[in-house]
Amino acid sequence: MIRIRHSGERGYADFGWLKSRHTFSFGNYHDDSFMGHGPLRVINEDRVEAGRGFGAHSHRDMEILSWVLEGALQHKDSIGTGAVIKPGELQRMTAGTGITHSEFNHSSENGVHFLQIWIIPAQQGLKPGYEQRDFSAKFDDTLYLVASGDGRDKSVLVHQDVDLYVARPAVSANLTHTFAAGRLGWIQVARGSIELNGQPLQQGDGAAVDNIEQLKMEALEDAELLLFDMAATQ
Repeated sequence: MIRIRHSGERGYADFGWLKSRHTFSFGNYHDDSFMGHGPLRVINEDRVEAGRGFGAHSHRDMEILSWVLEGALQHKDSIGTGAVIKPGELQRMTAGTGITHSEFNHSSENGVHFLQIWIIPAQQGLKPGYEQRDFSAKFDDTLYLVASGDGRDKSVLVHQDVDLYVARPAVSANLTHTFAAGRLGWIQVARGSIELNGQPLQQGDGAAVDNIEQLKMEALEDAELLLFDMAATQ
């Protein structure tokens, strides 16, 4: 079964300096039908004005991924990390027993547009940690592994049985992905549009995948998509 989450149906928060679309329930937005999918708990599409950002705040027991689409995101945290995340780079922060961090638009002139993704870890009480890798030279018409539960193939390590793939297919390109038995999937279209097993998905659309062996994707225009292949657990 494929269940589509249309972009316009997502939660929305407008704080002036921040405009955020929530795929799943988050903050003041609540929808019992979209509390997450397996261990995937949050996909927020955030746009932050130049020179603005999130001041110091704390998290615990969550794997937090940041994927920048446009601009650059500046990160600082309580374990001593200071970094700038640009398109093509994936950041993973393990909140574990507790971490405080801030995220700001690195530019004083241009906005930053990024996806913030939360994954529930396989165990609580992990040591807080940070990892960032640059995959910008890797993307084409294939699904490229950028994060995994075992860190294989130089992917970012996530403390959960989740594989995250990214592709930037050109118009008319075709991609396939096969799931092992019992696995869950989620597709998020970050840019452009695709056809997923015969169903159209536009920019900002997502799709939950359950009990399907193979996905077939065709780019209806130049696109960027994220594909999560996950254990059926939380």
